[in-house]
This record gives sequence, structure tokens and C-alpha cells, in this order.
Amino acid sequence: MTAAHLDQTMMALADPTRRAILHRLSKGEARVTEIASPFDMSLNAVSKHILILERADLIRRRIEGRDHYLSVNTKPLNEAGEWIEKYRRMWEQRLDRLDDYLEELQAKEKEHQQPKEKKHGRRE
Repeated sequence: MTAAHLDQTMMALADPTRRAILHRLSKGEARVTEIASPFDMSLNAVSKHILILERADLIRRRIEGRDHYLSVNTKPLNEAGEWIEKYRRMWEQRLDRLDDYLEELQAKEKEHQQPKEKKHGRRE
């Protein structure tokens, strides 16, 4: 996935209306008018959201007569998910190493704070 394609995918997913459209399409193909009906906005406004999703290749359009049918294309979602997972693993590993280092520092600090014993078994 190119950086530009990832940018388009993330930008398309950033809007709650577009995520709701994808959620609806995850249940199966639907006509544009069916997608638009639950939203409190004009068909033209919903069409603009659909256009952004199409540009990001997140949905596909099939035209049959006057009806336009939309369906989800999961490939960009999977690619974005893989990108996110790669960085999640990297940060998890870094944070685990930081946690180990902090535990090591705390152990050393505890060691230095304990009173030292004198030769005859008495503490200072």
C-alpha cells in the first residue's frame, strides 16, 4: 500500500458518516438510495461521502439500469489494518523494553536504599 493510498483510506475512515456507510455495506450490497435513507442529510451530501469512499477504493459501484448498487471492498481496510498492526507491535515491544528497564532501575534503587551490614552483623 502506498502512502497516498493509506492517506486516502484513513481520511475516508475519519468521518462517522462514512464509517456508518461502510458498516451498512458490510451487511451486503445496497442501492445508493437505501444507503442515504437513514441519514438526516440530502442525497447529494450522502453522494459526496460515497464519492470519497470510492476514491479511497473502499466501496465499489455496480450500475444496473437506473439503480446504483454499492458494496464494500475490504482490500484497503485489510491493508490499513496490517499497517496499524505493524506499528502496534512495534510500540508494544518498545513499551515492554521500557517497562523492563524501569523495573531494573527500581530494583537497583531498592538495593542502594537498603542499610548495609557492618562486620559483626550489626546494621549501620
